[in-house]
Amino acid sequence: MPAEFPELAMLAWNRNPERPIPGEEALALYERNWRHVDKDHLTLREAELIHELAEEFGNGYLLAS
Repeated sequence: MPAEFPELAMLAWNRNPERPIPGEEALALYERNWRHVDKDHLTLREAELIHELAEEFGNGYLLAS
């Protein structure tokens, strides 16, 4: 759920934060909006989530610009 991950919640501002987002969609949100993610304030849990999403849906890569 986005509510459990501060940066994902910020990226999904126009969605219900209590509604789960499919993993592939969450990775796409991070990748498209990486420039808005405050990397210095990522929680360890959220950093692990991003890594896991990249491993599972991104062939091990986060395509961030």
